[in-house]
Amino acid sequence: MPRAIVALILMSFIWGYNWVLVKEAMRHASPFDFSAIRTIGGGIILLGVLAWQGRPLRPRNVPMTLLVGFLCTTLSVGFATWALVEGGAGKMAILVYAMPFWLILMAWPLLDERPRGLQWLAVALALAGLVLLLEPWSYRGDLFPSVLAVMSGLSWAASAVVTKRMDRSGEVDVVSLSAWQVLLGGFFLVAIALVVPSEPIRWTPWMTGVMTYNVVLTSAVAVLMWFYVLKVLPAGIAGLGSLATPVLGLFFAYAVLDERLSFWEGWGGVLILSALAILVAQGLRNNK
Repeated sequence: MPRAIVALILMSFIWGYNWVLVKEAMRHASPFDFSAIRTIGGGIILLGVLAWQGRPLRPRNVPMTLLVGFLCTTLSVGFATWALVEGGAGKMAILVYAMPFWLILMAWPLLDERPRGLQWLAVALALAGLVLLLEPWSYRGDLFPSVLAVMSGLSWAASAVVTKRMDRSGEVDVVSLSAWQVLLGGFFLVAIALVVPSEPIRWTPWMTGVMTYNVVLTSAVAVLMWFYVLKVLPAGIAGLGSLATPVLGLFFAYAVLDERLSFWEGWGGVLILSALAILVAQGLRNNK
């Protein structure tokens, strides 16, 4: 089995289960304090990997690395964690992971990766599913976390486009980019955490375990896997491969948190997952 596929599977399980953990962690910490610690910690671990391998610590393209960090870590992680303060873990996971469909649309004009054939149907289904999940016709005061989740996905997609453009210029070292984008993006989150008033983190053995999981697995190991996959595979395919994560997020939210989707939210999830199935089937057929 190709390494990229193995990385996608492991990454999906790490990130999928993390939606449940972070949802519960928001009872003990503010979203910005939590995000700042997990990203800075993950960045330090990845820099340690660079040093252990004896590779240069300096990033190859500081301005572009800073941009990737701001989009992928500051905005995407920050928005996603903030969304979990009030939104359900399963629903927020689906909304954030509409990212591949934004990426397909962005990759057309910016990377010359034009959607073809059934990809258009998949995008249409995904957008329809997004509308059903948001339920703008029955506003109940909870639209804000949904908007945050969508903004997280958009920011993540934009960071993937920037990364692919860097890769085409030969400026992507997977470990270096992973380390520095997490670390630099984390510095922005630290600044936000210092400015936004919040209660101190309530440290318990459980909270310490969740933070360790987020620092080591979510912000170091899984991020490294994501940038490896993004380097090896086309942007659209890499994004689509990550869509196993919201499926796992939904399952874990149901099994652990006993979350239930409304009628419209359920159908929205079905449409988005149907779009995923179309794209995965097309990708498998094209790679035969």
